[in-house]
Amino acid sequence: MKNKYAHIFEPLTVRAMTVKNRICMMPMGTNYGEQNGEMSFLHIDYYRQRAKGGTGLLIVENANVDFPLGSNGTTQLRIDHDNYLPRLYKFCEDMHRYGAKLSIQINHAGASAMSSRIGGLQPVSSSNIPSKTGGAVPRPLSKDEILAIVKKYGEAAKRAQTAGFDAVEIHAGHSYLISQFLSPVYNDRTDEFGGSIENRTRFCRMIIDEVRSQIGPHMPIMLRLSADELVDGGNTLEDTLKYLEYLNDEIDIFDVSCGLNDSIQYQIDANYMKDGWRAYMAKAVKEKFGKPVISMGNYRDPQVVEDTLARGDCDLIGMGRGLIAEPNWVHKVANDQECMLRKCISCNIGCAGNRIGGNRPIRCTVNPSVLEGDTHLGRKVNKNCNVVVIGGGTAGLEAACSAAEVGCTTFLLEKKDVLGGLATEISKIPAKHRLNDFPVYLQRRAAALDNLYIFKNTEATLEVIEKFNPHIIICATGSAPLLPPIAGLHENIDKEGGKVESILSMIKHVPDYPEDMTGQKVVVIGGGAVGLDVVEFFAPRGAEVSIVEMMPAIGRDLDPVTKNDTKCMMEKYNVNQLTSTALQEVKEDCFVVKSPEGEVYELPFDHGFVCLGMRAQSKVYEEVSKAYKDTNVRVENIGDSVRARRIIDGTFEGRNIIFTLEQKGFL
Repeated sequence: MKNKYAHIFEPLTVRAMTVKNRICMMPMGTNYGEQNGEMSFLHIDYYRQRAKGGTGLLIVENANVDFPLGSNGTTQLRIDHDNYLPRLYKFCEDMHRYGAKLSIQINHAGASAMSSRIGGLQPVSSSNIPSKTGGAVPRPLSKDEILAIVKKYGEAAKRAQTAGFDAVEIHAGHSYLISQFLSPVYNDRTDEFGGSIENRTRFCRMIIDEVRSQIGPHMPIMLRLSADELVDGGNTLEDTLKYLEYLNDEIDIFDVSCGLNDSIQYQIDANYMKDGWRAYMAKAVKEKFGKPVISMGNYRDPQVVEDTLARGDCDLIGMGRGLIAEPNWVHKVANDQECMLRKCISCNIGCAGNRIGGNRPIRCTVNPSVLEGDTHLGRKVNKNCNVVVIGGGTAGLEAACSAAEVGCTTFLLEKKDVLGGLATEISKIPAKHRLNDFPVYLQRRAAALDNLYIFKNTEATLEVIEKFNPHIIICATGSAPLLPPIAGLHENIDKEGGKVESILSMIKHVPDYPEDMTGQKVVVIGGGAVGLDVVEFFAPRGAEVSIVEMMPAIGRDLDPVTKNDTKCMMEKYNVNQLTSTALQEVKEDCFVVKSPEGEVYELPFDHGFVCLGMRAQSKVYEEVSKAYKDTNVRVENIGDSVRARRIIDGTFEGRNIIFTLEQKGFL
């Protein structure tokens, strides 16, 4: 396979650093750090999985050069003092054992710091402009403060070199401090650090020079930048190519990203973005400056990676979430196992959703073992164990595969003729097609297990279950659309030839909706993720779309990336957003709703969709639990059949069968 993907496995030498292949891990915050900013052993476990998996270059998440003002998180790494060196040294020592090269991103948050996390201090920036809509107003830095911060960058780089890193990356994008000087969106200074391109680049230029003076001539310097800020008034790609003329000297690798805080759906790619969609940005930088560049942007497919490198668009391919999902990406591609890649589905729930949205440590929807790796693969049952899994959705498949992989004789019963559950169905919506990668991976994993037997079109009756002599029964029967007792709802929904549909009926008819729906009225009841999937489908087709939500906000529980993308989408297509509005009655061609002020009125439609969430289908669990109550058989309920939640919850609960086996004495 190395011959098939020759460009992926070609080494790259930059100054004194030689990277063994062209795959590098992007710097992503994890919230794994110690409270004092020290690298934790959780970090080391996490990065070790990616180093063991063959990744050529690991770029460690941003480390703060100036505490507290430069901090952008509660457990962000720090590199502003020598006492952080021992753990960083241990990290480099461990990672180098696997042949990985290492860089660390040094950073100052500027206006992106939160006052509540920096001891109540006012954040600092180039000017008094917030780094995102609704953000805190920072104070402009004085010249003396600027010069002091420049020194801190150099000192941080020297520490990185002392710890054993092979390169250092300066973060000059994504609405952090250097970006706040470079971007006209944030910088309205009138001194030598504002106004002209030369002035706006001065701060970054000084940092680059200071870093080089500290680390000497042999260690590569990388520069991460937002090549196109993708906001009104921000730097375009053409603007960036101009300002990089002032920064090019002493930069060895350009890490070409994009987006600011207010365009985060491009910085942390939304799920509908194509593999490698940003490659043109890296190509433009490479063509102008002739230096190695990194391209990133939903890279998952090895052939896309190979083709991008072969075209010369870039020299390194950056994977972030893709390596959270699949730490063994390089090894699987090298060893003809690409069909078993556990591809990231770009849902942004366990990574960006956890860290940015909830200030929690990162997790992953498709990978229940982000930190420790698939350690269960090294374990085996100590006696015969029969496991029956009821339901072939993602939760059930994960449970069945995990049980079979440790040696259980496993039987999966699925009443339909397809596997994958709701994930397979939702992926039929064009913008959600990437979601299908997860059930496809699970099915391939299942097919490779000789002791996993799958029965489709099979109802899990007590009589059928009993035939398998189970020791453990896992119920994963999923959820169905919630249809509360609202007047007219049950009489009108999903009727042949009718205008009122549930999400499942809408998916069934996806091929039937015309591309041009100009003038047609679409009304969606329910402002959660499912209702917004419907809006996202119809709004670009020209339909007049209204969305009705009983709560004060639409998309309240979405991750920050999807939330911002949804907000921009609805503004772009003039979606009529009716919040604090309750559905009162369903008619054949209109919904009767009640406004926040108590007015009751009709919303006519050509297509009406009721998306009020999903409800657990727990009937089978209740029946099975009752039947096996006085036996030694363990019966467990997982995923949406507990209550309707997200795929990530079912994946974790599916893998938890390993702990059930431990408790029952089978491991």
